[in-house]
Amino acid sequence: MRAPREPERPTTGRRISGSLAGLAALAGLASLAGLAWAARDIPVALGGRLAGARAERAARSPQFRDGTFHNRATTRAMAPAADHNLLRELIFGKQKRRPSVAVPLVRPTPAPDVDPARELNVVWYGHATTLVEIEGRRVLLDPVWSDRCSPSAAVGPRRLHEPPVRLDELPRLDAILISHDHYDHLDMATVRELTARQSAPFLVPLGIGAHLDRWGVPADRIVELDWSQTHRVADLEITCAAAQHFSGRGLRRNGTLWSSWVVAGRQRRVYYTGDSGYFEGYAEIGAEHGPFDVTLMQIGAYDRAWPGIHMFPEEAVTAHLDLRGGLFLPVHWATFNLALHDWSEPVDRLWAEAKARDVRLAVPRPGERVVVDDPPPVDGWWQAVA
Repeated sequence: MRAPREPERPTTGRRISGSLAGLAALAGLASLAGLAWAARDIPVALGGRLAGARAERAARSPQFRDGTFHNRATTRAMAPAADHNLLRELIFGKQKRRPSVAVPLVRPTPAPDVDPARELNVVWYGHATTLVEIEGRRVLLDPVWSDRCSPSAAVGPRRLHEPPVRLDELPRLDAILISHDHYDHLDMATVRELTARQSAPFLVPLGIGAHLDRWGVPADRIVELDWSQTHRVADLEITCAAAQHFSGRGLRRNGTLWSSWVVAGRQRRVYYTGDSGYFEGYAEIGAEHGPFDVTLMQIGAYDRAWPGIHMFPEEAVTAHLDLRGGLFLPVHWATFNLALHDWSEPVDRLWAEAKARDVRLAVPRPGERVVVDDPPPVDGWWQAVA
């Protein structure tokens, strides 16, 4: 006689548990696959390295020694600051590093119909990305249209506002200038699209051509310059000028040069700082290339921990005066959160200093065209969104 069969144990729990484990495994694999997909462009985004004739040319530069580029004065990218713990401030700091509401964007209005010989307009698209319209020519500075300033599309500082125009809406460009190879100034995706859509040359400091090479920019569209060297584009003389900063897209620093830029037509002159600490070179540039109708001055992402490589707003006003500048137009603020100060602090401090020192100032909204000879009055628009 058979023993009575034990009732079958319910299997639902085991099935659910197994299903959840399977789903978790699949989710983990999907997450890894997603990370791998997001990271696929990182090695290429890091750019190229000095080699061959490019390395030989760099080695002849007065700025190059012991295998890297150097500032004229001894500087440190990070300096110890008393009572200033960056990690603590980053996590627990009370600064308001983002605007409260959307940054107002402006669709650029048509450029005014003026004598081309006197034309000078500026369209600031956000951060350092700026279009200079000068004597019938169009020069684009440090173009970054990506959502993040990072080698990865998944992580890194993200835009606080959209670009006011698409890349395919830009006018025909005569030159594209890059000040240095940090991600908020040199963006692989933007370079690739500009290479496909435009025919303008890229004017860059020494070494940055290695990055452009790797990203598919034709060699005949890459013009590498050392400080004080000039290249003619149509009727413009474009000069690579000194700056006080550093470079690097990976672990290696200062393998490429950094610079400011002078854009000079027959009658009009523009100066762009790139990223720089305050240094004596501004007075030298002003004496040699000024006076300037307008200066595009870096005012944001400063800190006491890196005083030698980014100017405080008050220093930017001093630099503008050293340069013999006319109109002061601030850049390098509003678009990316790259420092610990409040989002609106750079331009608030700038406005106060400009009034105190009787400096002509224009603070456009992103996308707003500034006619240098007739700039809009400063209206404090950023205070309504801070």
